[in-house]
Amino acid sequence: MTNIRKSFGRQKNEVIFPIDDKSLKITPEYKSFIEFAKNQIHQRKLKIVNSANVEMIILYWEIGTEILNRQEKFGWGAKVIDTISSDLQKAFPGMNGFSSRNLKYMQKFAKEWKDIEIVQRTVAQIPWRSNITLLDKLEDSEERLWYASKVVQNGLSKDVLEHWIMTGVYKREGKSINNFPNSLPPARSDLATQIFKDPYIFDFLGNADLRLEKELEQKLIDHIQSFLLELGQGFAFVGRQVHLELGNEDFYLDLLFYHLELRCYIVIELKIGEFQPEYLSKLNMYMNVVDDVLRHKDDQRTIGLLLVKTKNKTVVEYSLMGHTNPIGVAEWEDQIMNSLPKELQTSLPSIDEIEKELEEGSFQ
Repeated sequence: MTNIRKSFGRQKNEVIFPIDDKSLKITPEYKSFIEFAKNQIHQRKLKIVNSANVEMIILYWEIGTEILNRQEKFGWGAKVIDTISSDLQKAFPGMNGFSSRNLKYMQKFAKEWKDIEIVQRTVAQIPWRSNITLLDKLEDSEERLWYASKVVQNGLSKDVLEHWIMTGVYKREGKSINNFPNSLPPARSDLATQIFKDPYIFDFLGNADLRLEKELEQKLIDHIQSFLLELGQGFAFVGRQVHLELGNEDFYLDLLFYHLELRCYIVIELKIGEFQPEYLSKLNMYMNVVDDVLRHKDDQRTIGLLLVKTKNKTVVEYSLMGHTNPIGVAEWEDQIMNSLPKELQTSLPSIDEIEKELEEGSFQ
C-alpha cells in the first residue's frame, strides 16, 4: 500500500508520493525516449531556424524590390539608402540587418533575383551571408544559381562556398575524361560524371618540388581535410598504400576511398608526369582486386580515378576504349591561378574584403 503524508503549508488534501529508488534506474526504454525527444527537439529547432531564414530573406527581397521600384518611379538617388537605414533602425532598435550596407545588398539581391519563385525555392534556403558571397564573387546568373543549388544540396558553409568559387568548381565539375557511359548504368554514369572534376586543385601543396608519386601522396595525406574538401561531398578515406598480394607478388595501390552516395570503393592512382596508356592497366588490375576481395555484396562496382600532371585528351580517350571497369582520368594542379579563367581571377577576395565581411557580423 502506498504511503501518504501531508506536508506543512500544502493544501489540506494534497498528497506527495514518495519516490521509489527503483524508479531512478535508467532503463533502455527511458534512454530511447530521451533520444527520441532530443532528435525531435533538434529537428524542430532546425526547422524553426530554416523557416526564420527563409522569411528574413524574402523580407530582404521585398524591401530591395520596393527600393528599386521607387527609385525608378520617383527618381530616388543613392543617398536615400542612408535615410531608410536610419529610419528603420529607429523603428526597430532591437533588430539587426538594416545598415546602409545591408540595404544596398538587399537592393542588389532583388536586382539579380527578379523571379520570386527562384528566391523561395533556392536562394532563400541558404544563409544571407552565403547570398552576399554569391553577389560579391559572381557575375553570371546561371553560375550563381548553380552554386546556390549546391549550397542547398550539400549544406555548404560560407567558407566552403568561397573555396568552391575561388577554385572554379563550376567550370571543373563533370569534366574528367572517362568511360562511364559505357561501363555504368545511365543513372550511375551521370552521377559519377558529376562527382569527378578536371583539373583537381591542390593549392594546399604550396610550391613543393615534387619528384616522386610518394611525395605527392604524402602531401595529400598531410592535408587530408583539404584533400577531401577538393574531392567533394561523400568521399570517405579508407587507406593509403593498400597492400595487395597477387601470385606471391606485392602491389600497393596509392589511395583508397569509399563514396557514400555511389556506394562503392574509389581507387585513386597518382602520377606526377604526363599520362601514359600503361597507367590504366595497373589501375584496372587494382580495381579488379578491390572488387574481388574488399567489395561487399551490397556495394556497387569500384570506380578508378587516375590523376596526372598533364594529359593528351585524344590519347586518353583511345586508351580508355576496351576497358570495361569505370575509370576517369583528370589532371591535378598545385596553383589556383593557373587553372582559373581570367574573369574569375579578378573576382578573388582580398584579405581586406574578407576581414571587412567578417566584421559585418550583425546579419546572418
